[in-house]
Amino acid sequence: MELIDGKKVAAEIKATIKKEVDDRLAGGFKRPHLAAILVGNDGGSETYVANKVKDCHEVGFESTLIRLDESVAVETLLSEVTGLNQNPEIDGFIVQLPLPRHINEQLIIESIDPKKDVDGFHPVNIGKMTLGIDSFLPATPAGILRLLEYYQIETAGKHCVVIGRSNIVGTPLSILLSRKNSPGNCTVTLCHSHTQNLKGYCREADIIVAALGKPEFLKGDMVREGAVVIDVGTTRVPSAESKTGYRLTGDVAFAEVAPKCAFITPVPGGVGPMTRIGLLHNTLKASSGKKI
Repeated sequence: MELIDGKKVAAEIKATIKKEVDDRLAGGFKRPHLAAILVGNDGGSETYVANKVKDCHEVGFESTLIRLDESVAVETLLSEVTGLNQNPEIDGFIVQLPLPRHINEQLIIESIDPKKDVDGFHPVNIGKMTLGIDSFLPATPAGILRLLEYYQIETAGKHCVVIGRSNIVGTPLSILLSRKNSPGNCTVTLCHSHTQNLKGYCREADIIVAALGKPEFLKGDMVREGAVVIDVGTTRVPSAESKTGYRLTGDVAFAEVAPKCAFITPVPGGVGPMTRIGLLHNTLKASSGKKI
């Protein structure tokens, strides 16, 4: 069993991005600028955005964080989005999800300029991705593809089971893995809450991506010997042994699944750092060619 080290891969890619930023600045091009809108104080979102700000500093990006109260009016949030859309200094931005229940997430996503949609969630970017047209790819699926590429994990002709059909991970990843590309050319089975005989599908899979948000859902008896397992889940569960009072747990029962795997991602330290790499890559792409 080999552990897929997302922290290591992310660090190497960040060094490459920083070199490109330095070269751009020397050539008279502007410094990439990534912004984020954070609504409320969700613990997971706070952690992600704090890491995003740190990443930007490490690679030489400018970073802006806009904080809004959890009770913010939809009109106020839309106004902030419009301001970022119209600000020429901002190359790309995200509205951190999830949003409070009184806000329609899809409405906010569709209000973002597709050219600044570095999360890759806007219907224009999703549509282009589906058709194989150059676009901003959703950050987590893009990060997973980079991990598969880095570890030279063969995907062509393999059977991949994706558990979870969210618009953020499961659905776009199923499309990307099935495309005529590398990594890609998989035969993909997209499973969800209504899938019958889910265990049977998983046991036939060469690659399993668990992205359903249920701690330790994938058990050892659901995985065949030699499989590749990618764990996207990050759920906070209570822990008396942690100073914070919680620990991060993935969708995979790691202790019983890992011994059967050829490759497996840990939680934390697997897919998470690569999601932020996807965001950095999209921002770099959005800023391409812009002079000071």
